[in-house]
Amino acid sequence: MTSSATGGRVAVVEDDRIVRDTVVDILQEGGFSALACDSAGALAKLMGDVNPPELIILDLQLPDRDGLAVAGSIRSSSDIPIIMLTGRGSDVDRIVGLEIGADDYMVKPFNPRELLARVKAVLRRKAPGQISAVSAEVQRRGYRFLGFSLDLDGRRLTDPAGEPVSLTVSEFDLLAALVEARGRVLSRNQLLDLMRRRNDDVFDRTVDVLILRLRRKIEPSPRNPCFIRTERGLGYVFDAPVEPLAVS
Repeated sequence: MTSSATGGRVAVVEDDRIVRDTVVDILQEGGFSALACDSAGALAKLMGDVNPPELIILDLQLPDRDGLAVAGSIRSSSDIPIIMLTGRGSDVDRIVGLEIGADDYMVKPFNPRELLARVKAVLRRKAPGQISAVSAEVQRRGYRFLGFSLDLDGRRLTDPAGEPVSLTVSEFDLLAALVEARGRVLSRNQLLDLMRRRNDDVFDRTVDVLILRLRRKIEPSPRNPCFIRTERGLGYVFDAPVEPLAVS
């Protein structure tokens, strides 16, 4: 760990010492404070610290617990960004990881520069006080739809009762893209571009999984959605009245 780290605290959860040390070195060279964990238990202790990590890079094969179970446990109580870094690269593994709540998924072997770029991108999208990556109208800082309030600058969503809705980085970016294009059908590729998630490892099912996750969080009846409507063969459309909201 370096004392000059300026990019934030990142937990590296990996039982393979060589891979773990490599990722730690990459992060430190990129200006991050890398916190090495060789097991799920070590991560649990780290999460209990006064100053927990701001992002987790998580292997799926850990000695004391399955990485998917770890991600699910974290996501049930926290919206901390999770990047899964694993040798399991099948579509099924990626889809399950995204369904659980991971924000990104990389397969070993990986390109060090790409890993660093993805870490920075996820943290940049998560950072409060910044304009959403999908927002093109800086003067319009938020939106209201059927009682929900979407604060783009603060990256917050509150429900009709005024309670915060916990969204991952990717879920927030997708919702912002849909709301800003209200009434217009967006293809999966268009949504990925708006979310700035276009890369070789991203596939169309990413959007489908995120849509399902969003519907579970904001729709009164996820199986009969009234906000996010599917246009078969075309994509998705946000089909609810939307008005600009000046967020104080």
